[in-house]
Amino acid sequence: MMISSIHEKKANRMDAFKQQWRELGGKRVFVRSKWELRYAMYLQMLKEHNEILDWKHESKTFWFEGVMRGTNNYKPDFEVFHKNGTNEFIEIKGYETAKDRTKWKRMAKYHPEVKLRIVKADWFAKNNPILKNIIKSWE
Repeated sequence: MMISSIHEKKANRMDAFKQQWRELGGKRVFVRSKWELRYAMYLQMLKEHNEILDWKHESKTFWFEGVMRGTNNYKPDFEVFHKNGTNEFIEIKGYETAKDRTKWKRMAKYHPEVKLRIVKADWFAKNNPILKNIIKSWE
């Protein structure tokens, strides 16, 4: 590896998003990625515009009863409460791992009544240009 590429990688890590506590709409949340922060900002905007009732960050842990090996629980990133009385859970994913796919399969098996939506890079590619013009503090 060349010296310049070592320095470039180190600089990229230094510019990387740092996990942090943020306050959004009176909620104190610990965000682990820039996408998680942006999605929380988006949900807060929806709430302020009366599009949803409310949202919570990492509100519930789902257990997979009887699973003795591997992933035996899952905590989605967001819970969204809709005006029609339903709720859904949202997972923000930059990339999928085998462990992620196992969690999602087990959610479908052990908690089939729970609506889980996975938000990936394509959502951000489509919505970032629009939302950065609407949400003043978009980062």
